[in-house]
Amino acid sequence: MSFNSKDFKGFTFRSGPVKNKVKQNSSFWTNNNDDTDVDEFLGIDTTIKKGKDLVALAAYRRAISNFVNIVTGMNIPVSFNNKDESFTDGKKVVIGASLDDKKFDVAVGLALHEGSHIKLSDFNILRHLENSIPAEVYVLAEKVNVDRMTVISTVKSILNYIEDRRIDSFIFRTSPGYKSYYHAMYNKYFYSKNVDKGLLSSEFRMENIESYMFRIINLHNSNRQLGALKGLRDIYDRIDLRSIMMGCGPCDTSQSLASACDVMSIILMSIDPIKVEDDKDESGNSDSDSENGDSTEDNGSGGGNTISDEELEDMIDSDSLETPSENLDNDDGSESVELSERQKQMLRKAFEKQEKFLDGDVQKTKLTKKETKDINAIEESGATYEQVGNDIPKNYWDSTAGSGTKCLVVKNLTQKLIDSDQFRCAYSWNQRNYTQYERYNFVEEGLRLGTVLGRKLQVRGEESSLKYTRQDSGKIDKRLISELGFGNSNVFSQTFVDRYNKAYLHISVDASGSMSGSKWNKAMTSAVAMIKACDMAGNIDVVVSIRATHETDSRRGHGVPLILVAYDSRVDKLVKVKNLFTALDVSGVTPEGLCFEAIQKDLIPGNSNQDSYFINFSDGQPYFGNSEIDYHGSSAEKHTAKMCNNMRAMGISVLSYFIGGEYESERDNRAFTAMYGKDAEFVNATNMMQVAKTMNKKFLEK
Repeated sequence: MSFNSKDFKGFTFRSGPVKNKVKQNSSFWTNNNDDTDVDEFLGIDTTIKKGKDLVALAAYRRAISNFVNIVTGMNIPVSFNNKDESFTDGKKVVIGASLDDKKFDVAVGLALHEGSHIKLSDFNILRHLENSIPAEVYVLAEKVNVDRMTVISTVKSILNYIEDRRIDSFIFRTSPGYKSYYHAMYNKYFYSKNVDKGLLSSEFRMENIESYMFRIINLHNSNRQLGALKGLRDIYDRIDLRSIMMGCGPCDTSQSLASACDVMSIILMSIDPIKVEDDKDESGNSDSDSENGDSTEDNGSGGGNTISDEELEDMIDSDSLETPSENLDNDDGSESVELSERQKQMLRKAFEKQEKFLDGDVQKTKLTKKETKDINAIEESGATYEQVGNDIPKNYWDSTAGSGTKCLVVKNLTQKLIDSDQFRCAYSWNQRNYTQYERYNFVEEGLRLGTVLGRKLQVRGEESSLKYTRQDSGKIDKRLISELGFGNSNVFSQTFVDRYNKAYLHISVDASGSMSGSKWNKAMTSAVAMIKACDMAGNIDVVVSIRATHETDSRRGHGVPLILVAYDSRVDKLVKVKNLFTALDVSGVTPEGLCFEAIQKDLIPGNSNQDSYFINFSDGQPYFGNSEIDYHGSSAEKHTAKMCNNMRAMGISVLSYFIGGEYESERDNRAFTAMYGKDAEFVNATNMMQVAKTMNKKFLEK
């Protein structure tokens, strides 16, 4: 089997971090066109900041879960941290809640890393590690005064390092398309220029356990210096990274443990016996200084002068990809440099960070119980972001097309979603106070009027047949077979069935703030009436959606268009209208065509056997803006008209109603006609039921 070290760049034989100079790997599913480097993934703060976009978090979790399941071939749960869970428990992958497009690659890499351990590592060995370590290792430890707990913790760290190499190399060989996520993870949590400098320095060159662990967990670094410690070259040969990466090394956790115990034995035979604290020499001074790294004993460090960061940078080849067996001549570690106190402190922090990562102790930002509950509700609603408006300018002063914006599509209104209070257009307060303050009850009124209209529509479910006999083709009529002997060859019959086409109706209601009051109430009354009437007809599928905006952040200019499917007769029962529609109300501005674009792939095209209609209720010109798009004026009108034409090309009849009030501008009228064409109609809020009656009449046409 041939081996190409370039296939493992970012995994082994690396010096320091290499920043990505290409687009984030997440761009293919987030439609983010910005070139970005991997940014901070986990912060010190472990609480969710105000304005966190829970919809985005739900989408990230769903995407990461898909990646983990694809790579591992197992249905491994992926959940957000809500219990201070830093480690995987061998059953599920836990991710942090501080996520955005920049941090996504790191999160995926960490999730794949944990998921592959669940698939390939034996967690029972780790749980019973103390009894799995051979007795002879403990005997060697006693000879050099190393206590039992130190042996266990050190073997565990060595085992983790070998297991990480084994597991990650398996994924690299079997799922090479996911390597970039691992690169991002290791750049974030493991690789460091400070470690590179430390490997070349006189630090961690004393024969003690700490020095050995620092050198061991960086054996895949091209600056490893195998001559820095006694027995380090033997340790390297025992671990045999090359064989691991080629799939010829340990094939399970028990074999990795055997290697780890062998390495521990080499360490114990290489270090000097640890002096107890009260062991004094004749002068009363402690001899334990060597354990603290203060001995001047010749140990191969080579000495040297303090060196600057710039000089150390010149010594490090960050693009080095030599395999360990190809560069040993320069690996003796006979020459080293002294670090400044600041450099030593930075090295210590980098080493601690490596140890935590190796132990799986990665800080993961927590969600509160309510936030976890709300994210679950969002996921159940099928909420997703769709990229829209790519041909719309970003700023009003620049006519150049931008990169568009995201539109939030909520595919299923649920009680849990209402209780989460994530969307102001479907708020629990509206539901609790629906019948108070003498509010107009559009649900009750719509169901009442829909019952009247539905009685007329019930004829759509009927069919009539007419049979014609004595035809020269068709199905043989048994009653006429006897006439064949008398020269009559027309013994066939034909039956013609007359029925209505199946119909699909999508009603989309403008839920912008200007629709508040009688416009909203009458529009929703009409929509509910059509739901009830179509339910009685039996062969009309009806979907009702509302269009609004959603603030993803408490900061100005961070909203997105929102279209929420409140009812779908193909999956919902009529009782949903009675129970949940009371939560619906207006919120935000008028995204119009952006929302139409977001759902076009979900619309049902019309054909010879299927009548398809899209009905729009709105009261003004399209208007929306955030930091990504400026959606108003002629560009927004043209975009909305384009979306309507796309629907018509799909065989969908577009019927749009401008709901007027006391005042209508001529500009509004012209814009509405330009957007919706000859099918645009202007109606007063008080005449909204006439719309439902008109639709009823249209449904009865053949």
